[in-house]
Amino acid sequence: MRYLMFVRVDPDAPDPGPDADPSAWVADVESRGIRMTGDRLRPAEEATAVQVRGGRTLITDGPFAEAREQIGGFDLLETADLDEAIAVAAAHPAARFGTIELRAVWPFPDA
Repeated sequence: MRYLMFVRVDPDAPDPGPDADPSAWVADVESRGIRMTGDRLRPAEEATAVQVRGGRTLITDGPFAEAREQIGGFDLLETADLDEAIAVAAAHPAARFGTIELRAVWPFPDA
């Protein structure tokens, strides 16, 4: 099964220090063929939200929704099942100071 893993963090929280470095986690899950891709994301303040309403494209700078936690990065995982995805997510350093959200990928029927 494929899961999109969002790494959610509080941008106002104190710096978690060197223990937050995900390099060892990335090396481990890539060596096991679990992590397909992933990366950090620029801060939410640099986001662009796009909507189409009444045939007009509306563009808003910054995050569309106000939330304490913001998505700081993502990883696409391929695991045997949800239990393995949970174990992989729990091993990510950000799980100790942020939130790891897993969402099963839901392919389109014709894909």
